[in-house]
Parts: sequence; structure tokens; C-alpha cells
Amino acid sequence: MKTSWGAHAGRSNAGPDADMLRTSTVQIAHVKFFPKQTAQDIENRLSKTQAQLRRRALGIDEIWFSSLEKGEEWTDIMDQTAPSRVDREKIVRRAQRFVQLRELASGQSHLGHEDRKRLSSLEDGITLTQLRTEHQADEIAARLHEEMPWMSRATEIAWNAMRESVREGKPALSLPPILLDGPPGIGKSHWARRLATLVGTPSELIDAATEPAGFSIAGSQKGWSTANPGRPLELILRERVGNPFIVIDEVDKVGDVRSNKGLSFALSNALLPLLEPLSARTWSCPYFRVRFDMRWISWVLTSNNRRNVPAPLLSRCRVVDVAPLTGVHLAHFARREGARRGLSDGRIEALSQVLARTHQNVDLRAIIKLIDGLFARENLPPLH
Repeated sequence: MKTSWGAHAGRSNAGPDADMLRTSTVQIAHVKFFPKQTAQDIENRLSKTQAQLRRRALGIDEIWFSSLEKGEEWTDIMDQTAPSRVDREKIVRRAQRFVQLRELASGQSHLGHEDRKRLSSLEDGITLTQLRTEHQADEIAARLHEEMPWMSRATEIAWNAMRESVREGKPALSLPPILLDGPPGIGKSHWARRLATLVGTPSELIDAATEPAGFSIAGSQKGWSTANPGRPLELILRERVGNPFIVIDEVDKVGDVRSNKGLSFALSNALLPLLEPLSARTWSCPYFRVRFDMRWISWVLTSNNRRNVPAPLLSRCRVVDVAPLTGVHLAHFARREGARRGLSDGRIEALSQVLARTHQNVDLRAIIKLIDGLFARENLPPLH
């Protein structure tokens, strides 16, 4: 990897500080939010305005009238300027029509109270996060490479995307869709979520092996017993951040999911329009039946065998082949993870030396279990 990523010693494991991020607020829902006014509120305002206009026509000073005590003179003026019965009927009709037109213009007239409440979190817009400088991209890439050097090609793609995003002045940091292909247990999904933490944006993991249908991505229409928005949109509504990282694990196991009527609900079909920036910009949620701007999401897909990944997904992703871990990589991981979990230096070094000489396919989960077992043994209570 290139040394221009820079030094990062002494930095914490958390993401960047808030002052290291540049944020902007945007609207992503193609709906409108209006002040919460009832038809009665509008009627009262129209009646008050009509009375004021009539007093002005009679040459009555509004400041003087507002200071006038209620009495014979005040009552006489009110009788002359208050709306008549015919006026009130017109005002009621206009107020009701105004409410109807505003309801149609909102794009939410088809939604119930609870769904409107869920969308109300978007009323003030959502946040897009972006790094301030290319140097921050260098530091993040360097830290990620130090932690997981076997993911160097993926880290290089992310590094270039982060620098380009800052250089071009984009409002949000986002990566091109990436497919990480390699053996299980080598940290592919962990790499993606760790990168999200380092750049300061939320992430969500969707296991395609256990959720092969597209409902987890796109959501489902009303009428289904489990109808809900998709998990990417739910994450945005919950965190109010428009450029999260969505990790689709084991996408080579999606297959095709069909209803008893032959309709396809495959995860890949739901994912395709979200991977294309043009269609993602006006993506239609089947649950809310509202369009959302989802183009700033960073998508990271993982697979164990790229040959089983649907061709349309492959064509839309930067494919990164991740080789099996070597003994050097395993020893490197054991040192870092052992130190993080509080294992003694002696046991860390002994374990690292054994792993450095191994030629077996050992995954990271097995090493974590081994470290946990060693740590538990070290901390057994003394025998009396």
C-alpha cells in the first residue's frame, strides 16, 4: 500500500470527531411538510383578516382599535366589521378547500397517522456527512490498513473514493458499490462496518443467506402481515443520516424467492435500482408509496463464491478478490485482538508465533474464540 496514507499512531479506535466532519442538511423524501393547522385555525385567521380589512376601509386605526376597551363603541365597530352569516359560510368552504389542497400537495394523503408520524422525523431534513480534507481520508485509510492489511485492495478503493469525494466538493461521502469476494471468516463485513465507524456514519448488516427475499432491502407493501419499510430506509429514519453504509453479507446465496403465484421477490431485484445513482435518486418505497433520494448510501456486498452472484449485481460493483489469510495475517490479527481483549503479552506472543507458522485455513472467528478461552484461563480464581 502507498505510504502517502500517512501516520496514525496514537489515534483512538472511534470515528472522527464532530469537528472533523462537514455536514449538510437535505430533504430526501419527495413530500411536503406544512404547519400543523386545522380548518378551524384557518377559519379564525380568515375571519380576523376580513374584519381588519373592513376596519381599514372605514378609516379605523388598527393600533387604536386594539387598545380600545370593550364597550358601546367597540361593540358598534365589531357589528360593522364582523363577518356576516354568508361570509362565514364562504370562509368555512375556503378553509376546508385549503386543507384539502394542502393535503394533496403534501404527498402524504394516502398515509395513516402512524406512518405520517414516522416520516415526520424528516421534516427538518437529514444529515449528510463528509470529511473536511483529503488528509483525513489518508489517515482513515492508513488506520484501516494497519488493522486489516489483507484487505489492502478494498482499502485502496475506499481511499481513492474518499479523496475524490472531498476533492470534488460532494455534499456526502459515499463509495461506489463494492463486492468483496473471498473465503468466509476473513473479516469482509467487519472491514465495511469498521470503515463506516472511522468515517463517522451509521451502518447496517443484512445477511442475504437468512433474508434472501428483497423485503429486507426495499420493504413490503401494506397488506402483508409483516409490512414495513426496508432496513436501509429504517436506518435513515432512525439515525437521520442519509449516507449510511449498508453491508449485504453472503450475497452469493440470494437465489430466487417466488410467491405461490410465481412473482419474484429476490433480494437482487430489490437491490438493483438502489445501486444505480440515477434510479436511487427517485427510489419508490413500496411501504410508504413515497419517493426517496437514496443515492448517497455506500453499498458493500460480500460473497464466498463470486460465480454464484447474479450477473446484474456483478456488473454494478467493483469486485475485490480477497485471498485466504496467511500465517502472517493471522499473527497480526491475534496480536491486535489479544491486546484489545486484555490477554497477557506472553500468551499473545506465544499464540502469534504458532499462528505465523500455520498453513491451515483458520478464520478470524476461531482466533477470537481461542483468545477468549485463553483470557478466561488466565483469569480463573485461585485455588485454595
